Amino acid sequence: MLWSDPKNEPPEEMRETQAMLRRMTVVLVLAMVVVVYVLGVGF
Repeated sequence: MLWSDPKNEPPEEMRETQAMLRRMTVVLVLAMVVVVYVLGVGF
């Protein structure tokens, strides 16, 4: 998500939430890659 006005910083809570969402997304993507790899090799 891009903020159109760079001076208008989101509140601290919003930034923490975004950081957490980004971490969760990375974890989910890695988990999906591992699952696809295991399924591809397993079968």
